[in-house]
Amino acid sequence: MRNKLISLLVVGLVAISVPLFAHHGGASYDTDKTVTVKGTVTEYIWANPHVYVKVDAKDDSGNTIHWVLEAQNPISQIERGWSKNTFKPGDEVEIDIKAAKNGKPVGSIGAATPIVINGKQFKP
Repeated sequence: MRNKLISLLVVGLVAISVPLFAHHGGASYDTDKTVTVKGTVTEYIWANPHVYVKVDAKDDSGNTIHWVLEAQNPISQIERGWSKNTFKPGDEVEIDIKAAKNGKPVGSIGAATPIVINGKQFKP
């Protein structure tokens, strides 16, 4: 009976973990091209499973584009020198990202991405 319970537990954990691996793929981002987003932070979300920086930027025609920039989880970002106070609404930023392949204003902030906040290079 005990072996059956352990087997059931292992199968359950494997079934739960498979979608987690699929979640962390980067296939939706164009990893061959870097886009620079310059704009104003509207929201900074310091939460699991990912940290997000929302930025309003102007396109070439002067229209406002609402970007959602995704970073890793808070623990990984702490290792890179980020904190829950790294960005504040109103901060002027310049961030290099890997943009979504589908053209939506969504991007991934890489580990070694240079970031400028209020005219100063971010150096943790």
